[in-house]
Amino acid sequence: MDIKFEYEYSGECYFGKVFRPVAKVSFKSILEPKWSDIWMVIDSGADFSILPRYVSNILGISLEDDCVSGITTGVGGEQKINLCKQKITVKLGNITKNIPLAFFDSDEVPPLLGRLGFLEKFDTCFYKTHVVSFKN
Repeated sequence: MDIKFEYEYSGECYFGKVFRPVAKVSFKSILEPKWSDIWMVIDSGADFSILPRYVSNILGISLEDDCVSGITTGVGGEQKINLCKQKITVKLGNITKNIPLAFFDSDEVPPLLGRLGFLEKFDTCFYKTHVVSFKN
């Protein structure tokens, strides 16, 4: 079964209208049987999935105790990140997986859905009709 999401319209620029591929991912708290939905930008250029810092509190993850520090580089340069020591349980549609996850050291960045442990586990198709689909 395919899981599909429409792209999100994010405005206009000199080149025209901008649409971003996004997906709703549910994350399981490590402290209680509670799920939190996060809309994430699907980023085939991201090595792994990274969330803004504030989401660590929602998921019951201590950046000091449950993570190790690291650095990531991208278009905006280098940024400190916190890599979870354990994999985190997520759901995409009705599919549950345990994935590696990191947190930015800032809240001013969008949640990114990356390749390692997530996108590479699906056949992911980006359609010209501004739809993305995941096939298990």
